[in-house]
Amino acid sequence: MFNLSGQNFIAGQRSSAGEKAVFSYDASTGERLPYQFAQATAEEVNQAAQAAYVAFAVFKQTSPAERAHLLESIANEIDALDDQFISIVCQETALPEARIRGERGRTTGQLRLFAQVLRRGDYLGARIDQALPERQPLARPDLRQYKTGIGPVAVFGASNFPLAFSTAGGDTASALAAGCPVIVKAHSGHMATAEYIATAISTAIKKCALPDGIFSMIYGQGVGEALVKHPLIKAVGFTGSLKGGQALCDLAAARPEPIPVFAEMSSINPMILLPEALKVRGDKIAAELSASVVLGCGQFCTNPGLILGIKSPEFSQFLIQFTQHMAQQPSQTMLNKGTLQSYQQGLDALLAHAKIQHLAGQAQQGNQAHPQLFKADVSLLLEQDELLQEEVFGPTTIVIEVESAQQLSLALAGLRGQLTASLIAEAQDLNDFSVLIPLLEEKAGRLLLNGYPTGVEVCDAMVHGGPYPATSDARGTSVGTLAIERYLRPVCYQNYPDHLLPPALQNANPLGILRLVNGAMTAAAL
Repeated sequence: MFNLSGQNFIAGQRSSAGEKAVFSYDASTGERLPYQFAQATAEEVNQAAQAAYVAFAVFKQTSPAERAHLLESIANEIDALDDQFISIVCQETALPEARIRGERGRTTGQLRLFAQVLRRGDYLGARIDQALPERQPLARPDLRQYKTGIGPVAVFGASNFPLAFSTAGGDTASALAAGCPVIVKAHSGHMATAEYIATAISTAIKKCALPDGIFSMIYGQGVGEALVKHPLIKAVGFTGSLKGGQALCDLAAARPEPIPVFAEMSSINPMILLPEALKVRGDKIAAELSASVVLGCGQFCTNPGLILGIKSPEFSQFLIQFTQHMAQQPSQTMLNKGTLQSYQQGLDALLAHAKIQHLAGQAQQGNQAHPQLFKADVSLLLEQDELLQEEVFGPTTIVIEVESAQQLSLALAGLRGQLTASLIAEAQDLNDFSVLIPLLEEKAGRLLLNGYPTGVEVCDAMVHGGPYPATSDARGTSVGTLAIERYLRPVCYQNYPDHLLPPALQNANPLGILRLVNGAMTAAAL
């Protein structure tokens, strides 16, 4: 049986130098669980950062195959965790067993996918422009570029995905794949879960005979600031609230050496229901959309929080059916007490707004979240009302009826950046409203057609990012293999002898990867 020590993970050692303890709670009852965790001290944060810096010098020199083996070993250790682990995750998060088992599969699948990326080698971005000594009027030197890890990365665990976005989630997997050591700040909502996963990671590192300093994990409130401000940390990965993400961005920007923060923060994920689709299948859309809104108690960053349609008899009928479906949705337990309190505050703000009408949902009471449906006046979008732009994290959504296609475009133009934007449309709608597609492209990282945004495939083509405030940097993604790009930087070698070049750039192409050589893609040796 696994015994939780509650100590910080500092480069392969367990440490509890401080006197302050933090506690884990049962998400369903709110009762304190019999586990306590040592809040990291400033010195422990420093020890973790120092160890990561030392380990980076070795880790960045490991081959793609060695790092792939590490990721696969971590996946194997997580897959081997027993039913006690599953039970604790369920207890800390109130998420059902089937969801946790599925999320574990997604987490380990993600690790193995990055192992494939490493073996494939395209992430290295190898480019070679051979010397042209006879070129006139100036000769060209030999120039070779590839991408390498940026250094130790601080990762903040997320509340709503205790596995896939936390200790061994996408930020950790992509940073390790890039050759960057990771220091995780365990999320306070599932610290026992984090200890299980951190133990699995540490075990895999030892089995792979890699430096212990490539992974550490710390517990506690307020320790994240010291981690972000530490001069040896070179980047930050975060999934959470807009307030939390912006605070980290401000800390990172105020450092003597500013560093990038890749924060996924806030999105209301608009869904546009077009006329012909409502004529053909309005009842089906009402049922499917209500299921998407309440899926996982609405605790997805891709939850559809805003629904727009053009005024018509079909939209009116849809709204009647949608209201009925939302009124029938049962209450659910949220991840923790803090999440429930935030949900209540969000609902209170909507209920108090003069231009927002409550359509469905029981009054919020007890320790569960009740699904809610609201209708807002389109003027709030046209005037860019702050409240309508804010994510209410939970099983609720807002419907807006616009007067015309032109007003729909104006309303969408007023939206801030989003993770997703969805069109529910028939072929005729796509012809009639084609102007919406480039507009939505400006607003979101992922454009869906006849689908619902809850559910993010982990693959090469996925983008889970978007313009601010969806993320702090729209050039990246936190899901999918492109996530590795966040923790890489380009380096160019000029006139270096072959034996001193990294393998990706050597003439013989020992990695066997595709490279851009003199403007043409080839896997051939030079």
